[in-house]
Amino acid sequence: APEYGATCGIFPVDEETLRYMRLTGRSADHVALVEAYSREQGLFHTPDAPDAEYSDSLFLDLSSVEPSVAGPKRPQDRVALAQAPQSFRDALQVILHPGGPANPPKQVGRWEGEGGHLKSGATEETVAPPSAVRLQLESGEYSLDHGAVVIAAITSCTNTSNPSVMLGAGLLAKKAIARGLQSQPWVKTSLAPGSKVVTAYLDAAGLTPYLEQLRFHTVGYGCTTCIGNSGALPAEVSQAVEEGQLVVCAVLSGNRNFEGRINSEVKANYLMSPPLVVAYALAGRLDLDLEHEPLGHDAAGTPVYLREIWPSQQEIADAVRDSIQVAMFRKSYSDVCQGDARWNALAVTGSELFSWAPDSTYVREPPYFADMARAAPEQVGEITGARVLALLGDSVTTDHISPAGSIRRNSPAGAYLLAQGVAPQDFNSYGARRGNHEVLVRGTFANVRLRNRLAPGTEGGLTRYLPTGEVTTIYEAATRYQSAGVPLLILAGREYGTGSSRDWAAKGPQLLGVRAVIAQSYERIHRSNLIGMGVLPLEFLAQESVETLGLSGEETFDIVGLGAAIATEFAAGRTLDVRAVRPDGGTLEFKVTVRIDTPQEIRYYRHGGILPYVLRQLLDAPPIGSRLTACSAKVTSSIERFW
Repeated sequence: APEYGATCGIFPVDEETLRYMRLTGRSADHVALVEAYSREQGLFHTPDAPDAEYSDSLFLDLSSVEPSVAGPKRPQDRVALAQAPQSFRDALQVILHPGGPANPPKQVGRWEGEGGHLKSGATEETVAPPSAVRLQLESGEYSLDHGAVVIAAITSCTNTSNPSVMLGAGLLAKKAIARGLQSQPWVKTSLAPGSKVVTAYLDAAGLTPYLEQLRFHTVGYGCTTCIGNSGALPAEVSQAVEEGQLVVCAVLSGNRNFEGRINSEVKANYLMSPPLVVAYALAGRLDLDLEHEPLGHDAAGTPVYLREIWPSQQEIADAVRDSIQVAMFRKSYSDVCQGDARWNALAVTGSELFSWAPDSTYVREPPYFADMARAAPEQVGEITGARVLALLGDSVTTDHISPAGSIRRNSPAGAYLLAQGVAPQDFNSYGARRGNHEVLVRGTFANVRLRNRLAPGTEGGLTRYLPTGEVTTIYEAATRYQSAGVPLLILAGREYGTGSSRDWAAKGPQLLGVRAVIAQSYERIHRSNLIGMGVLPLEFLAQESVETLGLSGEETFDIVGLGAAIATEFAAGRTLDVRAVRPDGGTLEFKVTVRIDTPQEIRYYRHGGILPYVLRQLLDAPPIGSRLTACSAKVTSSIERFW
């Protein structure tokens, strides 16, 4: 459960669990087994059951629960719905003035009218000046400003298993249509359920037409906007955003909203429930007090408030009861593994080894085993004379390190695809091309919102090539360093590698020649992934950081004693000395903690990562029993031929 920082979340099985299993098409035998096992293990909850004994308990006053959203750039940044307008205005100051104070003064109210006067007692020095831009669309002329919602997406991430919120969104749409409301014309709307069952029960409830009248048409099933596949904004909207340098918003019902992920032109992204996505599409802006300000006006000019069209719990429960049938789930999932006609029409060869297509721009033979020796190296290579490729701050996510969204034409990955004859409209996304290392390595650290302190004043995948001082792309600089045989480092702050556990966030840096990362702290899975790719995670000692040590990133670094440290079987808690030589010849030495935490991770790192480790284990492993001898021999034969 990475969204709230836990390895897993455990809830008791109860009658509601069994009801849900029956409703979603599980067999009677399966449900009976779950119930019997849970009761036998003491895991089944009934109202009269004794309280479980825990080492610690937390208590929640349910009356204190209130609607909330999360944003503008991290899923853990919860904002009470009533505070959403103020939260955006606070965030706007930081986005517009990233070099300003860490804690900008609070603001109250917003700009009103062409003169830029403030409402609700705000002070002029704490609020962005008016920046409205004229927007001409087919339906009329409008004004676009900071805080405008330009994307409203009901996505697959968190709603497929929750019919209540999906039907709630449909009921809200129905009530909005009845009051004469419409989605604002500058909002790009979409509906992308994770399952066709959602379409079935929305149809059965008669709610699909109302969602479609608000332009929430089904665009597909699975990851869309929340993985960066929102597509381009309408040209007129894009032009207005560029002209006014506007900080516009996306609202989505997913669980990822990291910088640069949703759309490169959208700088503020908020997560929320599907009904709230519909509400903000009606409002057309984020800085609206949904409790006290109307969403719009009906034909008679009467204001329409969210509370007037929000469906009741009883209405939602009735819709769930009347529209969802077990047969929907069984029909949708009965042939889910069969594939469609195009999949089944693919030609299949009889080869035991994959036939790499040298001209493919989607799947290329990866270089992880190139020049790999059959035996593990006797000792780990030292890291000396290393240069810093990127000097980064706190909360650098895997989306910053390896974006999954659209590929820009003027990026290194875009230039590569153009050279391969791929037209820009066919670039697709980094996520879709993850089988081609040539694209993904060029996309490493290419997030449009990345801020590398080695290249101050820039945003995106840029760095300073230190030998010449030239500002260039991170990919170009890394290529030059590799040609010169110079190892690379990343310097970072707290929570390095947060977000999705994306393997390419470790693969990409490794292919760029990054040998180590020195950060104040790591996200757990990303730290493990770095080791799995042979990249050394090092941690500043407590109370130390780039800032306290006075590092500029222009130094040359030696990791002292690395080979001896890794030679031990278990290095948890071991420290190493780092020697940094400044451009003026001055030297700074400090200690770092080696974040290789288990004996198995030591083995991975000594082999150069988990991939060569596994390959060597397969080659050296004896057959596992008589029944597996033939299989083992076949695998070994294939590996030998690959080698």
